[in-house]
Amino acid sequence: MDSHDSRRIEHEAAAWLARRDSSAWTERDEAGLAAWIEASTAHRVAFLRLEATWAACGRLRALGAGVRSGTVPRRSQWSGLPSTRDATPDHPGSPRTVARRFRTAWAGAALAVLVVGGTLAWGWRVYFASGETSYETVAGEMRTVALADGSSATLSSGSAIDVRLGYRDRRIGLRRGEAFFSVAHDTRRPFLVIAGGRRAVAVGTRFAVRRDPDETRIVVTEGVVRLEALAPRDGSPVPSALLTAGSIATAHGSNVLVRAGSVADAERILSWRSGYLTFHDTSLETAVAEFNRYGSQRLVIGDAAIGLVRIGGNFRWSNSEAFVRLLESGFNIRVERLPDRIVLHSR
Repeated sequence: MDSHDSRRIEHEAAAWLARRDSSAWTERDEAGLAAWIEASTAHRVAFLRLEATWAACGRLRALGAGVRSGTVPRRSQWSGLPSTRDATPDHPGSPRTVARRFRTAWAGAALAVLVVGGTLAWGWRVYFASGETSYETVAGEMRTVALADGSSATLSSGSAIDVRLGYRDRRIGLRRGEAFFSVAHDTRRPFLVIAGGRRAVAVGTRFAVRRDPDETRIVVTEGVVRLEALAPRDGSPVPSALLTAGSIATAHGSNVLVRAGSVADAERILSWRSGYLTFHDTSLETAVAEFNRYGSQRLVIGDAAIGLVRIGGNFRWSNSEAFVRLLESGFNIRVERLPDRIVLHSR
């Protein structure tokens, strides 16, 4: 939902609330409000929030209507308040007319406050949220989550991220695994992904970050990402590298290897988002490690020599059995199937 839709809903909720507080409220109006609330969760949330604010303004209504301090009149008592009931004349300067004008002016001001307050509350949630939210997946699961700033994160198998959207920046901590980010453009609040002593910085782009025990990999499919080491405590300069679309960067310790390729190459590396693992002249040892990230049945290389075998192709990461059958029929590999694992041996 964009800001225009949110403002429209806030205005509609405020209009319903103001109409319900009038003496002309009917059963037909009640049915219309119920239908509007049931039409959307956003409608319900907006109305309940403004209704709570309206109730909190009860003391101000009491003071303005001439009710004794400490007493909050019910909505049905608005037209029968002492300041208006006892006045019989209805000329421009009569107490009834003055009170009515006051109530009308106050209601208009209250409506404006509620609408602006509701809009600001929505903006506060988006731009000033300080709480941290965590998302994770288990082995064999892939999940896409929508972030409050309009960005999205797709988590690969066995991955976990911590999200904190603040006033100055948007911070994502990648605790494990891999995630692909589609970043909503916001030059005032950079999008930071922190993993393994490195930080990837973007303002509006698409890229993936993968965290392994001994290295961190960044793959950019759109825009530009700045990769930098985390700032040392002594304030010394931080080396950085600009990664354009198609770039693949691998950081290991203090070393960073950047390979410039095509966007198509980068997309193939991230084919796990479509349910595939893509290998091109890849060692069997690496391919087996990739399958073990997704599969429930573990693959084990029984002989070090077969780990050097080179393979290629596209495979469903959810179907390791088909991959094993290919190795068994097309390579000189013997397969041993055990209850908790599949062991690959040389023939």
